[in-house]
Amino acid sequence: MLRKIEAIIREDKVNDVKAALSEIGIVGLNMFEVRGQGRQGGIKLVGRAGTYQVNLLPKIQVNIVLSDRNLEAAIDAILHSAHTGEPGDGLIFIYPVDEAIRVRTRERGQDAMVYPGDIDARKGKAKA
Repeated sequence: MLRKIEAIIREDKVNDVKAALSEIGIVGLNMFEVRGQGRQGGIKLVGRAGTYQVNLLPKIQVNIVLSDRNLEAAIDAILHSAHTGEPGDGLIFIYPVDEAIRVRTRERGQDAMVYPGDIDARKGKAKA
């Protein structure tokens, strides 16, 4: 089965997360700039006009679709690389994916998700 990881992380941790995912062989991903509010409820800033509350903080949303067998490795890579220990480190959501279809080749399912040099190709080389 395919899964989708949707991770909301700090902007300053993007390069660390990308590097950690690349290191384990996660090749395909999307990133979006988002704004959100979590448990921390925003931050207080001090400016010339006084103190004010910013509730919707800038974050990055990372989306990855991958097979079940690679899920835990990707989660661990995100957890270790995005962690600061401070409020606002983010969240990871996992969703089932019913189908994936590569438009160019019309490959479906796991075949549509394989990239040269990705985590599955590396595991295949290790088994050979």
